[in-house]
Amino acid sequence: MPLDPSNYEPQFIFKNGHIATIYAGIFRKVEGVQQIRERMELEDGDFLDLDWSFAREKSDKVVILLHGLEGHAQRPYILGSAKYFNARGLDCCAVNLRGCSGEPNRLFRSYHSGATEDLNEVILYILNDKKYQSIYLKGFSLGGNMALKYLGERKVSPFIKGAIAVSVPCNLHDSLLQLLKPQNLLYARRFMKHLLEKLDAKKKAFPELISSSEIIKIKNLKDFDDIYTSKAHGFKDAMDYYKTCSSDQFLKGIKTPTLIINALNDSFLGNRCYPVSEAKKNSKLFLKLPKYGGHVGFPETQNLSYPEKIGYNFLKETF
Repeated sequence: MPLDPSNYEPQFIFKNGHIATIYAGIFRKVEGVQQIRERMELEDGDFLDLDWSFAREKSDKVVILLHGLEGHAQRPYILGSAKYFNARGLDCCAVNLRGCSGEPNRLFRSYHSGATEDLNEVILYILNDKKYQSIYLKGFSLGGNMALKYLGERKVSPFIKGAIAVSVPCNLHDSLLQLLKPQNLLYARRFMKHLLEKLDAKKKAFPELISSSEIIKIKNLKDFDDIYTSKAHGFKDAMDYYKTCSSDQFLKGIKTPTLIINALNDSFLGNRCYPVSEAKKNSKLFLKLPKYGGHVGFPETQNLSYPEKIGYNFLKETF
């Protein structure tokens, strides 16, 4: 599908991508969303915590929300989406990926950008136990990559009617290269702090699988993926993980109406994260490239975010 034009024009201060990113991630507060937590047991003995929020009237539609790296179901972008969808008659299932709900997961493995087996279990659980007639996906950053990979790598259920992916690192290696640049040093440090805290807990729980001498070698995100992510999830190394799990290679297989929203001033994304040629070749793939927005930013008036309004309007076409 040709590029879908974007009319996003934020306030002047939010035209700076870093300000938009930081405001949306740290300063935005979303209130009024009542979530009910449900623990879903996984086939491998681990678990996912699902945080449900509901429309005022009984709904036959549900949106599965997927957070980004070191996120969780109470991040402002998740709560903002849930609030917007709930107010318009859609239930939401916000997935806390493994180890992200405030309680360590049980296994040595955790979550990663391509862990579509976990998303598939959530979808099957909803299809078999929850009686919804329509399922939608909305993923942010890492969660967006996971959603796109899921939709393009397999034949999906006809109950999945549409998807939205926001600020997606469609090519994981290209995104990594951006995160290693000086302009993203503060973001990378924040990610590393949380990841290393979790890895230290893994070492204590599984001392036979990782050692202090290995952890001390981790200086950046690629090191983390070489030493932990790849080994814990069955990849040869970080580059094998990036190559196997990048969603750009799966976009041609998407047959579900899908909207990707990637800001051109997103400092986390390199050129290969803007899949223009893939979108032009796939009539089900819609690509918006706003000039502004930052990474999972897009602030608007009334404490809203651009992808909340645009995403709902896009999904509404499938109702």
